Amino acid sequence: MNGERKFTTWEDAVIWLRNQPEQRQLVLDAFYDDPLVGAAERYFQSSEWQAVAALLAGRSGVALDVGAGRGIASYALARSGFAVTALEPDPSAIVGGAAIRGLVQQTQLPIQVVEEFSERLPFADATFDLVFARAVLHHTRDLEGACREMFRVLRPGGMLIAAREHVISKEADLPQFLAQHPLHHLYGGEHAFLLDRYTGALTKAGFSAVDTLAPLRSPINLFPYTSETLKAAIVTKLSQKIPVAPLWRTALASNWLFGSLLSMAERFDHRPGRLYSFVCHKA
Repeated sequence: MNGERKFTTWEDAVIWLRNQPEQRQLVLDAFYDDPLVGAAERYFQSSEWQAVAALLAGRSGVALDVGAGRGIASYALARSGFAVTALEPDPSAIVGGAAIRGLVQQTQLPIQVVEEFSERLPFADATFDLVFARAVLHHTRDLEGACREMFRVLRPGGMLIAAREHVISKEADLPQFLAQHPLHHLYGGEHAFLLDRYTGALTKAGFSAVDTLAPLRSPINLFPYTSETLKAAIVTKLSQKIPVAPLWRTALASNWLFGSLLSMAERFDHRPGRLYSFVCHKA
């Protein structure tokens, strides 16, 4: 693959990616495959969404899906009982507004599409019960402004879930993260912030509570791994160093022990671009 390849639109980049047989798993993991309704249903059934759904237990009403892309989260929110507004600035038929409208036509789910950026939400104050933003904040040109806008359009008692945000430990790590990102070289647009930058922006926006979900402890951040497939990958890695796979499997069989090991590992996890999620409440 040519590392210098660049496209003028994200749609063109995704079309190219889908035509590379060796990138098939990446396409599936990113839910860029067709038919779109199948990709959206797979997301709805994923361990990631099941963890999000647990956070939403008991909630209903009107939801805003910011940076909706091709609409997989809008689909999941609507399937979960929300009336959804999908905010997506890209109008394209593969990864943008036209794709979501096609999905709505097929499924007849309560989703309306608005083509706009997250830094200027075209909605009145206190419009939504939930704002959901999957991998959105690290793309924003004005992080603090986007957080203020999301707070503004939430009703009192509402919730913002900002899922799968890239974090770096120091600014010097950003070039390394961008160089190793599997999609950044195609179109650009990727970024990452310090953890304090995210939490500071959310707190300054006015949220009364910001719960931080660490990379190795939430299925939202682990996807496409699950806890079990991560455990299997760790066993494989350990077995390459000390070839006693049955012993490692036995040692890690306890979920409590495995959870404790992940908790300890987090102290040493400084991977550039590791994923965090944030659950924020408006008083």
